[in-house]
Formats: sequence, structure tokens, C-alpha cells
Amino acid sequence: MAERNPDTDADAVETPPSPLIEDRETFVTEHVATLLQDRWHAFRRKVSIRRGHMPTVMSFTGYGTTRWVRLFSRVVMAPGEAFEDGRRLARMVEDGVRGWHNFTSPPVPYALVEVTAGGQTFGVRADRGGVVDAVVEVELEPGWRTVTLQASGSEPATADIYVVEDDVATGVVSDVDDTVVVTYLPRPLLAAWNSFVLDEHARTPTPGMSVLLHRILDQQPSSPVIYLSTGAWNVAQTLSRFLSRNLYPFGPLLLTSWGPTEDRWFRSGKEHKVAQLDRLAREFTGIKWLLIGDDGQHDPEIYADFARRHPDKVRAIVIRQLTPSQAVLAGGRATDPRDTTPGVPWCYGPDGALLSRQLEDLGILDSERSAAQPQTWPRNAQLLGAWPGAEPGAAPEERGDDDSL
Repeated sequence: MAERNPDTDADAVETPPSPLIEDRETFVTEHVATLLQDRWHAFRRKVSIRRGHMPTVMSFTGYGTTRWVRLFSRVVMAPGEAFEDGRRLARMVEDGVRGWHNFTSPPVPYALVEVTAGGQTFGVRADRGGVVDAVVEVELEPGWRTVTLQASGSEPATADIYVVEDDVATGVVSDVDDTVVVTYLPRPLLAAWNSFVLDEHARTPTPGMSVLLHRILDQQPSSPVIYLSTGAWNVAQTLSRFLSRNLYPFGPLLLTSWGPTEDRWFRSGKEHKVAQLDRLAREFTGIKWLLIGDDGQHDPEIYADFARRHPDKVRAIVIRQLTPSQAVLAGGRATDPRDTTPGVPWCYGPDGALLSRQLEDLGILDSERSAAQPQTWPRNAQLLGAWPGAEPGAAPEERGDDDSL
């Protein structure tokens, strides 16, 4: 069955383009930048092949409906002993992985990846950076499901897919930097430190945000939780391990590729977020989204723009306020656009506790209920011992969970 894009569904509603998307001309120098990057990756691949490295499919969490799924992975050259089932081995994680390790494996551009899902096999193609972002049409039951990915010459890897029920009415989109993890990312030197130098175990979770997200899921247990970030796919597994260690709800990451594109020297994080939000609105026409971010970058502006163009797709906008020192390092606070979105409730607060109380006032959270434990973790997280009280390698059946196809 051929790959399919749900953006073309008949029930998708056309909306005006976002004014945040820049209409710009491509310059010759920008083509040169992509050419140089491609040649650098080709040189690194040759070195990897001489060292005996093999193609490796790095699997990421995906999402979909009972009719289609969106898959994410990245095909790179890596030593056979560095990965297992598409993930870095636990020994390397325990020793502490510096951020630069995420950028050392050369990508395999345009790799053909075979996907097995629901008893069917599909062929999807990676982009020039080795990233697979593909939609296939397959019927799966709602909940956590597992698919298998394999490139030519690679070992098979499994990926978790969250299949959203057809009648789900609420979803969550959360920013990552300074929303669920304290990074001070807008400051260039600190961005480089966090991306390339900092031990992943040293990253700090934002107070109360994991509890806030679990309280939302406690009342809306079938709601998808999607993490939208301007970070590169290189750090996807690092972020996933951070989320599992700090008991954030499991969910797919919507990241971007590292390096230049064919029309610009540097990728636009703002345009990435706008495009992904618009796509979610087209893919899930019946869902109203809780949009969670912070006031240190462009989240209020992006979310307000989405609310103006999709007023029926927003349940509330939740903004975590940076501390004064974080705001200074971030280059100041974003402007407050609340008066530009009449009818859309906003919540502002410094941590998850205060934001939870405001959501209670709006009737979105029940003050009499609180999440006692995380939602069920998908199979791959269970096998890595990411859920509380698990022994590494313990089978999911020991908890009575079964997400097999």
C-alpha cells in the first residue's frame, strides 16, 4: 500500500496561511551551504564504512489514528555495539552521554526503510539528513502499538506508536525548552553548552510540569501528548530518556533537522512550530488542543497566531513564566498577546502548581482529583526499565500491559 498523507483528507478545512511564515527568495549561497554539508556527510560516511560501521535505524515515538500512522526515525552509520533495537545501549547512558555524542554519527541520506505494521509491509524514504518522517495507511487499534523498522544492512528496530481513538476531544502540545526542561536555550553560548557539552543527566526538569501533564491525562486518559521543539532530531533519544527519567507522559517528539536547508542558512524554529501545529489541526479535526509553552521565546506569539486562525481548535493556552534570571538569559520576555485572541482562555504562572490551579478555575482540571501514578508506558520504555519500580529488561506482561499488534 502506498504512503499516504492525511493532510489531503476530505474533511480537512482550509485555513489562511500564518503571517509568521516568511515568504523569501532562495540565494545561491544557501545552495552552496547544503552542498558543503552533503559533501561533509559523504566524507564522514566513507570514514565510518572503513571503520566497519553499519547502517543503524534510530527509532522514535510516532502517532496516528486507527486509519494511518506517522513514523519517525533516523538512519545513521554507527558501530554495531553502540546501539540495540535502534537505541543507545543502557551502559553508555549510565556512564553519562555528553551532548556532542548525538552529532557524531553520519546520516545515511535517502535511505529506504522497510516498515512492518499491522501485518503489512511498507517502504518509506529518508530525507537528505537521514530522517524518516512518513505517513502510512494501516488499520490499528487505539493505544500504544509497536512497528518494526529496518534499512538495508541494518538490524531491525522497533518504534512505539500512539494510536489516538476516533472520539478523543482533547490533546496536549507542549514545548520542551524552558517548559519541561530548564535550558535557557535562546542564549547562544548556553545553547551550545546544553547541546554539545552538558551530560544529559545534568538537565533540570521544570518544577511541577510533569504533575500538571499527568493531571490532564488523569481526566483525559486517551488524549495524545505531543512535544513540539525546535531541537534537532540528533537529540531525540536524549530528550526521550529525559522525559522518562523525570516521569513526563510518554509521547512523540516533533523536532527539526540540523544544519542548513535549500532555502536558508539556518532553519526557522518559528516556522517549524507553525507548520507542525497547522498539520495537527488538519490531521485531528475533532481535537481541541491545550497549548503549553513559556514566555522566553516565541511560544505566546505562535500559539496566539494558531488560535486566531483555528479558534475552534484551542481549548486553552498555558504559558510558564520564566524567572527574572532566566528571562534575562533568554533575552527578555515575549509580548503578551492575550487581548488578540478573544474567547480563548490563557494561563500564566511560574510553575506547574500555579498553572494547575488556573486550569482548575477554568474547569479543565478537577480540584478533587490528582494523578496518583503515570499513565501506562509503551513497550520499549518498559523494556528499558523506564517505568517506576521496573527492573531493566523486565517484560511488559509483568505489569499486565500488552501493546502487541
